[in-house]
Amino acid sequence: MNLLRPIAILLLPLLLLLADHAYSAPASEALEFWAASDESSTARIDHGEWQSVLDHNLVDNHPSGINRFDYGGISAQDKQLLARYLEHMQQLDPRTFNRTEQKAYWINIYNALTVDLIVRHYPVKSITKLGGLFHFGPWDDEITHITGQTLSLNDIEHRILRPLFRDNRIHYAVNCASLGCPNLAKQAYSAADLDEQLDLAARDYVNHPRGVDFRDKVLWVSSIYNWYREDFGGSDSKLIRHLLQHASPSMAPRLASYQGELKDHYDWALNQP
Repeated sequence: MNLLRPIAILLLPLLLLLADHAYSAPASEALEFWAASDESSTARIDHGEWQSVLDHNLVDNHPSGINRFDYGGISAQDKQLLARYLEHMQQLDPRTFNRTEQKAYWINIYNALTVDLIVRHYPVKSITKLGGLFHFGPWDDEITHITGQTLSLNDIEHRILRPLFRDNRIHYAVNCASLGCPNLAKQAYSAADLDEQLDLAARDYVNHPRGVDFRDKVLWVSSIYNWYREDFGGSDSKLIRHLLQHASPSMAPRLASYQGELKDHYDWALNQP
């Protein structure tokens, strides 16, 4: 009899609990295979199928101010639509498009893959419950094949989007199916409107309590700003400078004058209605 097996079973709940509080983001390290682009290209990628899925299933006027996706109520037709969209995206070679088109492509496919992952495993209370044994979520799992390359969600976010595009607003665009995450946008990202869409995503998050909140004279910020500290300047003062770029007129004076410590929080519960 393997004596380690019952010990492992007894320790599993504790290990999972510790994992929930010990998340750290992967480093931003570029996969050079994806660095190529064709800046002369004027071709556009059609994200209409993803937009239809969002139109039918995203609750963007929830009283909480957090967009919710109806994973449990998605129709069979929309599941097929999502599958067709992902199949089409996986048949493209994003390197043949210009950089802005690529950026929208990677954000949309990341979000669509995440939604598809939850739909396929629903019901689940949190995305962190998916993935292999002793894994905190499914982000390192192989999830897609594009241009002959096998990729995980972490590959898309930390080895393509972050290092190749160097835009911290990406953190407001990619959605991890959790209440603490920035909103899953109601509009598919498009190259034509990308800067405006990213600015809107940043404003929505910074001005919502899960992004920035003053409680008992303490400034609470999303753990995203801790996990990706280097992307937001590497210090509290530079983070506040970033937040001021997107803060509302009512919040900005409090941020600008704040001198205390920053605390962080995050809610991994599923962003369902």
